[in-house]
Amino acid sequence: MSLNMPELAPTVGDGADDGPGATAPRRRRGARAALVWRRYRRNRPAMAGLVVFGLLVLFSLVGGLLSPYDHTDVDFAALTAAPSLDHPLGTTAGGNDVYAQAVHGLQRSLTIAVTVSLLTTLIAAVVGAGAAYLGGGRTWARRGERALLTVVHFLMVVPSFLILALASQWGSGDYRILIVALTLLGWMTTARVVWTVATTLREREYVSAARFMGVTGPGIVFRHLIPNIGSLLIVTFTLNVASTVQSETALSFIGFGVQIPDVSLGTMLADGGSSMATAPWIFIVPSVLLVLLTASLAFVGDGLRDALDPTSRAGGRA
Repeated sequence: MSLNMPELAPTVGDGADDGPGATAPRRRRGARAALVWRRYRRNRPAMAGLVVFGLLVLFSLVGGLLSPYDHTDVDFAALTAAPSLDHPLGTTAGGNDVYAQAVHGLQRSLTIAVTVSLLTTLIAAVVGAGAAYLGGGRTWARRGERALLTVVHFLMVVPSFLILALASQWGSGDYRILIVALTLLGWMTTARVVWTVATTLREREYVSAARFMGVTGPGIVFRHLIPNIGSLLIVTFTLNVASTVQSETALSFIGFGVQIPDVSLGTMLADGGSSMATAPWIFIVPSVLLVLLTASLAFVGDGLRDALDPTSRAGGRA
């Protein structure tokens, strides 16, 4: 899937300190946001994905209020019970309410995915744009770019699964340890893409003008390079949420991610996989949630890509 993202308007001046004329850049940003939203909402699959994702987030936040059970509560009178009035989605072999576990499991998977995606995108943006800026400088700066890229390429070939498994076992299945491990091992590919795009921007006139005006290197990176690849970062963040959900689910399914007594979609799938023939509801519920979550995020990501790309016809004419 191509991420042919447009550039944002150059940000040579700091609009927050430009006096009365500062409202003009804000109007342009507002007009651009309105244009992107207008193109996005014309994409019906993308709108459907946004609605489904919003409902899933709402379900994970307030769904627990509709059930008298917590995900750790055990009903010894209803072990592997089929859906009923007391347990609308049935119970597990341990007597846990499947509905309550689905709410908490979805919430846990979303927390991990959104946090990891946000952190990896931020790290990738800073490292990728910083390396690109250094590559356009003097000899010592270009050495800094080569050093950063060497670190990125080295980490890309490190056996991440082994490290994730060891970190999970060391952290006893704590989801916060899993977030740290997934973040440290998940930013390199995005950083490589950001570096490639930012390399084409470092020679633009507004970057040269900023250098001439004495703007520092970090100022150029954070005020000029990163904002001008914002479209790419937005789409990447959205797609990374979906991929992180899949990674967390896979790790938890085989016992290297979230572990009992905590619950995620992966642990629910692992729990239901062994009883698919006798209690299919234990496996079907998290499977449906996982499919809806990943599919909706895929549609949202595609919609954002098309809405932010002025050369795409998917969003119709502006």
